[in-house]
Amino acid sequence: MIIKGTTPGKVSVSFCLHRSLLADSIQVVGDFNDWNRRSHPLTCEHENGAWQPNIEHEKVQEYHFRYLIDGKNWQNEWHADRSIPNPFGGENSIQEI
Repeated sequence: MIIKGTTPGKVSVSFCLHRSLLADSIQVVGDFNDWNRRSHPLTCEHENGAWQPNIEHEKVQEYHFRYLIDGKNWQNEWHADRSIPNPFGGENSIQEI
């Protein structure tokens, strides 16, 4: 699930994955962080049990992203605004800002 909020000139985005997703680590990776596999880890919040980070973005038209689970398994966000094929045979999730 994705939750968006706005402030002047920026958009705050929360990426939330259900606590039932068993993983040692989850990263949100996309063009907003140059597809860096380490810069945006999700943490499992003990209060609600969900995996999530909050990321503040500049207002642009869209971001392409995916989740990287345990450093090897890619997963899409099924609640993203849309998705498109990527050059690696999968799809990228797209979040419109």
